[in-house]
Amino acid sequence: MDMEVDKSHEGCRKGAEAVLNLQPNSSVSITYHPLFGPHDDLVLLELDEKLLPDVLHQRVSLRGQPDEDAVLCTPSKTYAVKFVGNSNSVFLIPPSDQSAFQENSHDCDEQDNEKAGISSVIKVAPGNMELVEVAPKLDKLKLLLLENPYKFDEAIEMTELDSSLYTWDDLVNRVQASDAELMSALEAFSAAEINGYWRIVDDKYMDMILNMLLHNSVLNEWSFDALIEDEVVSVLESDGFPCKLARHCLQVFASRVGPGGSGSCVWRLDEKRVCVHFARGILRGGKMKMERFMEEWAQKVPDKMQVNFDMLEGEVLTENLGIQSWVYPFSVSSLPSAPAERFSMLFKERAKWEWKDLQPYIRDLSVPGLTAEGLLLKYTRRTQPTADAEPVFSAR
Repeated sequence: MDMEVDKSHEGCRKGAEAVLNLQPNSSVSITYHPLFGPHDDLVLLELDEKLLPDVLHQRVSLRGQPDEDAVLCTPSKTYAVKFVGNSNSVFLIPPSDQSAFQENSHDCDEQDNEKAGISSVIKVAPGNMELVEVAPKLDKLKLLLLENPYKFDEAIEMTELDSSLYTWDDLVNRVQASDAELMSALEAFSAAEINGYWRIVDDKYMDMILNMLLHNSVLNEWSFDALIEDEVVSVLESDGFPCKLARHCLQVFASRVGPGGSGSCVWRLDEKRVCVHFARGILRGGKMKMERFMEEWAQKVPDKMQVNFDMLEGEVLTENLGIQSWVYPFSVSSLPSAPAERFSMLFKERAKWEWKDLQPYIRDLSVPGLTAEGLLLKYTRRTQPTADAEPVFSAR
């Protein structure tokens, strides 16, 4: 399509409608709009067609603090916003009925406009913004939640802590993630909304609630496979625990299996979650000999549960010192979510990793457009002495 710049028809302009239905090899004359200028508040945004409904129905938002690169969030995904320069001139022509651009403009006869076919250019765009799907930035969420874990004596100190607690809206304003990704992360961090604020419950307090639940299970002959929510919550409340935290304990350490006969939900204690919780508590003091750790761990868990070292994938590492095997805490939940930072931390811990040890620490990494194999190629070097040997990964 040919574009002819015409400065002689300053007074007779036609809006964007004049070029919407132009046929191939046709032409249109253009002129400078009286308000022609840089108009930095007007930016072109290139969109994938699947994003149009969210944009047109105003279901998107820009998120980020002044010192962060902005991201655009739909209800379920996060996108980086990047500027791409144009090699050709792109003219922006406003609609003819756009009142925002009518100031100081001159009236002209509509019939003359149609004959002249002149359109007014308000701006020449140097480029456009494009969206690239990215992983949500959740490390900041973890730091915010860890500022003030909910503790046993919280009720007394509540008024002193309000200034450093965060509501849902506070987290939305501070964390670069879509609403769905943010809620999923809160669930993964075992956070609970308490008195309007999202909190992580202190490990020692959660230990108190879980131990009381297990104690009451023995006293009341509750089956670990069929805990009735209303009954459990009622008993824990009578023991001095808030209703909200009693339910939260079930959500953290059990799985919902369905409604009960009285309409109350029925839960089944998750053996792995309970056993991992006690293992974390034992290793809070640091490195232990494997044999001693396994003995103490087996003693800590409920009688009906069986410990298995495979439960601790992504929670602990082992090392051999002489003839002794030692175990120490190294949880994937404490590592950064950004791949570059994650691999950096891993290779600081160990210079070389066998795949069976490395895999639990990277399987939760999610980078749109990049597979697990792609992550390994980007951040590691793979060596394999023989065809039958296990591959070993080191820093690239």
